[in-house]
Amino acid sequence: MNEVYLTIADGFEKLAAGYRALAGNTSAPAVSEPAPVAEAPAETAEVTIEEVRAVLAAKSEAGKRKEVKELLFKYDSGKLSGVKKSDYAALLADAEAL
Repeated sequence: MNEVYLTIADGFEKLAAGYRALAGNTSAPAVSEPAPVAEAPAETAEVTIEEVRAVLAAKSEAGKRKEVKELLFKYDSGKLSGVKKSDYAALLADAEAL
């Protein structure tokens, strides 16, 4: 998510530099490359089936039973136990977006 914010900030900096150039403002500071930002460590903790189950159960109880079932079929299964472990993170993200 941090990369998205950095991309947006870079875009605004370039936009501001363009407006300064159009205005003929030569006294404005030149836009330099942003300082490198230390990247966040990659998530080492894998998503567990219990985490996915908790979110799916909460969404089902909130009246989104049909959407939860569709998500499970999206990941090649009609039930959580049939979903591949490698798909847990994506399924969790989709479920939280409901």
